[in-house]
Order: sequence, then C-alpha cells, then structure tokens
Amino acid sequence: MPTILAIETSTELASAALLLGDQLHTLDTDGVKTHSDAVLPLVQQLLAQAGIRLDQCDALAFGSGPGSFTGVRTAAGVVQGLAFGSGRPVIPVLTLLAMAQACRARTGAADIVAILDARMGEVYWAQYRYDEHGDAGWREVVAPALSAPAAVMPQGPVVACGNGLQAYAEAFAGAPFAVGAMPAVMPHARHIAELARLAHARGEALPAQEAQPLYLRNKVALTTSERMARAGAPA
Repeated sequence: MPTILAIETSTELASAALLLGDQLHTLDTDGVKTHSDAVLPLVQQLLAQAGIRLDQCDALAFGSGPGSFTGVRTAAGVVQGLAFGSGRPVIPVLTLLAMAQACRARTGAADIVAILDARMGEVYWAQYRYDEHGDAGWREVVAPALSAPAAVMPQGPVVACGNGLQAYAEAFAGAPFAVGAMPAVMPHARHIAELARLAHARGEALPAQEAQPLYLRNKVALTTSERMARAGAPA
C-alpha cells in the first residue's frame, strides 16, 4: 500500500496525517495564529514518529478546498513546496468529499450532503453517494457549489454534516436533512489521506505544479456598501 502524507488547513483546525501501511498517524492543532506556522511542525513530528523521510512517501496530499481562502492557499503552497523538494507527486482532495468520508465513517450513510460555512451569509456544499457495488467508491451527485443556505437542495434523502448547519441553523431549521444532522463533522487530514490513497491507486497523482486548489469564491471580502445592502440598510 502506498505511503501518503496529507495536510488539511481549510478550516480553523490544522491537521496532518501519515498513512503508512495499515497504520494511521495524525496530529492536529487549532487556535494558532496562522496555519502556516503550525503545519510544517506537524509534518515534521509525524515523520519523526514514524521514522521515515519525506522522500519515502509515495505521494503528498492536501485538502484542496473549498474553504478558507488563506487556509486552502496555505495547504496548496506547503504541499507543493514539499513535493518540489522531495520529488514526490501531489494529490488534491476536495474538502467536502473528505467531510463525506468522515460522515460515512461515523454513520455508515451512503448519501451525504456536506455543508461548510463560507462566511458572508453563504455556504460551500456538495452531495456525494457511496457505491458499495460495481466500481465502489464515491460518486458526485451535486458538484461543489457556493450558495445561500436556502439554495442547498440535495437530491433525495441524505445525512447532512458540516459546520454550515450550525452557522445558519435558523435557515436550515425546516430542511428535512437537518434532522439528525452532524454539524461537528469537519474536514481532517486523516480523511484526506484515506481518499488520496484510493486516488493514488487509480493513477491520479499529479506533478506538484499541476495540483491546484478549488476556491469557488473570487471575492473574499465585501465592500462597505455590499455589507450594508446585505444587512438591509440603504447603501
């Protein structure tokens, strides 16, 4: 089995994971000033604990978004830098898919909608279905999107997860999928690593320069007039 090193910094939690054979090593931290300060020490600790070098990993993976603009950019930049230095390929993994992986691990559900707080009155969301037959694996039902909470409309019965459910609890209160939802399920490097190992087996590893993040939102801040308009005040 390939050895995968993964990092995830798209939310307030910075995490790193090393999937080595059937062993999974993880470290995480939150409350730090910047993820760029935290993630490299996490990587160094994991490699030291496992007793391997970076160039002994088969691929490096990162949570490619959507998520915090700065966090996603940090993960992409750190992994690309490590990959250039070690000659390792890179595997980008969507954060919403990692959330679906985490939700399935907790519940066994096969139909999942992942909803991540995007701030500015919006959420990132996507719907996935796990196929236990045939090729087996995750299938994208609704592609990752940025929208108002009211526009989250999964197809069919689903289990919902992600902090967007809590951030906009009032907006989701009447939604059928809000019943039994799991707002605490968030992206973590352990699930990035698990999905990256499967992607590696499918031959989806990329040269470092080709591994790009997914932002979805071009603007990361509103102007004063836009904020007032959203609040219902005259611009």
